[in-house]
Amino acid sequence: MRSVKKLPPATLVTALAALVAAGFVLASALPAHSARPAERQTAQQPSQQDAQQGPVIRSQVNLVNLFVTVRDHNKRIVTDLKQQDFKVQEDGQDQQIAFFSREVTLPITLALLLDTSGSEQFMLGAIQQMGGAFLDRVLRKGDEALIMSFDTDVDLLADWTDDRGLLDRAIRKTRINTPMGGGMINPGPIGGNVTGTAFYDAVYLACNEKLTGEAGRKAIVVVTDAQDEGSKVRKEEAIEAAQRTDTVIHILLVADSRFGGNTGVAKQMAEETGGRMIVANSEKHLQEAFDQISEELRSQYTLGYYPTNNARDGKFRKIKVEVSNHDDKVLARKGYYAPKG
Repeated sequence: MRSVKKLPPATLVTALAALVAAGFVLASALPAHSARPAERQTAQQPSQQDAQQGPVIRSQVNLVNLFVTVRDHNKRIVTDLKQQDFKVQEDGQDQQIAFFSREVTLPITLALLLDTSGSEQFMLGAIQQMGGAFLDRVLRKGDEALIMSFDTDVDLLADWTDDRGLLDRAIRKTRINTPMGGGMINPGPIGGNVTGTAFYDAVYLACNEKLTGEAGRKAIVVVTDAQDEGSKVRKEEAIEAAQRTDTVIHILLVADSRFGGNTGVAKQMAEETGGRMIVANSEKHLQEAFDQISEELRSQYTLGYYPTNNARDGKFRKIKVEVSNHDDKVLARKGYYAPKG
C-alpha cells in the first residue's frame, strides 16, 4: 500500500526526496509536461467525420471538455436534450459546441475520500457498507477507482484499480482516528504537524498526485462533515487543484449533530467544480445520496468546444452553461485555467 501521509517538516529538497521515496512527487515541483503520459497528449483538430460520430475527447490544451448534468424543476434528471438546447459562454462570450453526446462512454476515474476523524464515528459502519455498494453500481468496464482516508493524516488505502474486491477491502480497512486526550500530534501529509482534520490536503493530494495524469471523466466523492482543522493548503488551493485537473468534486455531508457540518465550504467546493453537495445525516439519506451521485455520473451530457480566446496566459476562464428550458438546473464546472506559455 502506498501512502501519502506522515511527511516530516523539512527543507524543500528533503521533502521532495521523501515524496519520491513514498511514490509521490508534488505536481507543482514538476514541469507542466510531466503531468500526463505522452501517449495521452494529442493536438489534432476534429475532422468532420469526428463531429458526426459524436465526441472524440482528446487530452490537449485547446479543447475544453464539459460533463453536464441537467435536472428539471422536480429534480429529475433530463436525458433527452439535443445539442441546440445548450448554450456555452466563456467569460461572457458565446462558444461554438464542437462535440456533443448524450451517451457517456468515456471511462470514469473516481477517487473516493472518506473522513475518518472522530466526528464521523457514528456513521462509519454505514459509510463502509454503502461506499462499497456505490462503487459496485457506478463502476463499469474500463473504469477505475482509488480509496483514500483522511483525519490528521491522509492515507492511500487502494491505488487505481478496477478490482471491486480490493476496493471493498480498502473501504473496510478505514478506522476512526481519535487522538487520546486531544494531545497527540501526527505529521501532516504536506509537511509540518497537524492536530486536526486535513480535509483540504486530502482533496489537494488526490488531484495533484493521483488525478493530474488521468484523462476522460474525473471525479472525487468525499464523505465528510467538511470541517478542516489542520490542512497545510487553503480551501482555495484545493478548489484550484480540482479545477486545474478538470476534476468534479461531489460531497456527501455527513455531520454528527454534536460537531456540526460546514455546509458553506462543502457547497462551495462542489459548485465551483461542477459537483453536488448532499446532506446525508442518516443511513437512509446516505443511501439516497450515493444513489443520486451514481445516477448523475451515468447520466451526463458530453460537450466540447475550442475557446475563441486562445491566449496561453494561464488565467482562469469562467464558463456558463445554459439550456433552452430555464426551469432546468444545469450542473457543470464553473471554469478552467488556460494553458500557460
